Amino acid sequence: MLIALNKPFGVLCQFTANDGRPTLANYVRQKDVYPAGRLDHDSEGLLLLTDDGALAHRLTDPKHKEPKTYLVQVDGALNDEALQALRRGVVLNDGLTLPVVAEHAGEPSWLWPRDPPVRFRKSIPTSWLTITLREGRNRQVRRMTAAVGFPTLRLIRVRVGSYTLDDLPPGETRVLKT
Repeated sequence: MLIALNKPFGVLCQFTANDGRPTLANYVRQKDVYPAGRLDHDSEGLLLLTDDGALAHRLTDPKHKEPKTYLVQVDGALNDEALQALRRGVVLNDGLTLPVVAEHAGEPSWLWPRDPPVRFRKSIPTSWLTITLREGRNRQVRRMTAAVGFPTLRLIRVRVGSYTLDDLPPGETRVLKT
């Protein structure tokens, strides 16, 4: 079984928590499925869950290099120099990242409001971009955009391999064909 969840902001990618924060158990009713990968509690979007260990391994093991695509809102007016730096790879404290596919994007019309909302400042614009990467370091997209001078404000995963978020509402699940 393979399930897609549109993970809301603030939800932990685990089924239990001792501190009262929302977890996957608040959204996933199917039993004996586990996340194939993770999204930080402050990230949103496509999370795949499965009961198939081999499938989970194929989706998450870096040697299989499944592409993951994110829609990213950053602080500031993203320039071409920063975009080129992302495309080449960025030096982080744990080494040089692999090059990524990075493109300017307009603010999506289909995007749901976030709760709590992203902070708004009249004097500082924000920019949207898509980033597709094939490695999965801890908080990699956030660290990469910060390293080129544009901190991430909102991060939404929209694709893992051939699986896409499509029009799945936040907090909802859909059973996928494998």
